[in-house]
Amino acid sequence: MTDWLEKHAPKMVLAPSFIAILVFVYGFIIWTAYVSFTRSKLLPKYDLKGTIQYERLADSPRFEVALTNLAIFGILFILFATVIGLTLAILLDQKIRTEGPLRTIYLYPMALSFIVTGTAWKWILNPGLGIQAVVRDLGWTDFTFNWLVDPNMAIYTVVIAGVWQSSGFVMALFLAGLRSVDGEVIRAAMVDGVSTPRIYMSIIIPSMAPIFLSAFIVLSHLAIKSFDLVIALTGGGPGYATDMPATFMYAMAFSRGDIGQAASSATVMMVIVTAIIVPYLYSELRSRHD
Repeated sequence: MTDWLEKHAPKMVLAPSFIAILVFVYGFIIWTAYVSFTRSKLLPKYDLKGTIQYERLADSPRFEVALTNLAIFGILFILFATVIGLTLAILLDQKIRTEGPLRTIYLYPMALSFIVTGTAWKWILNPGLGIQAVVRDLGWTDFTFNWLVDPNMAIYTVVIAGVWQSSGFVMALFLAGLRSVDGEVIRAAMVDGVSTPRIYMSIIIPSMAPIFLSAFIVLSHLAIKSFDLVIALTGGGPGYATDMPATFMYAMAFSRGDIGQAASSATVMMVIVTAIIVPYLYSELRSRHD
């Protein structure tokens, strides 16, 4: 009996969580994908009707805006978070005395939820309370910074808040990568008279390609799932100027009572995530196999 328990105890411990994940994660993913091919409205229906929901989705101006916003937010968010994170990591890699406190300060925003970040930046960017009001109170009465209420600029406020929160995390990734570079190679380059900027540009940064890929995957995932940040900061507005696929899905499911459209948009999001993650997993498995 003891031998049997020792052999099967790990399986017994893992079985409940495995079954729960199988049902409540993958089971509902399959259910969502199935419902996206039905005429479900307020309540789900299970008679397949082809791609009618995806055709409606393609004809929806609001979903087109959501995809455009996702592209704008995703590109700028990934670009600026990566550049700022790498720059901070390089600065901290110079072994400065205040590295510990500075690292904590830069990492602190990542400890906050996107709801807190969105709420804080909503106050900061509010024309009547934040930056615009403060600058005008200082005497520059013509100063205007009303991006939060400007339909053409509101999406960029989401970029600002997202980059502020995630740059510290990217910095930590790159700093760990910088500290793992072989010191002998760097010392040899210094002996040859290579300047520090050239060492970083030609030796260190190119050797960190896996770190760049990991940062890209994480930031892409955050960008695609950007729901709580948008809801807290802009609520998807003005109008639906800052709508994202995630907020579109929520609105269809819980405000419009259109489960079919919510399911189809969720499936599109899943396909986008899969298109990003699968090549990464393939490259990782291939490199390990080689």
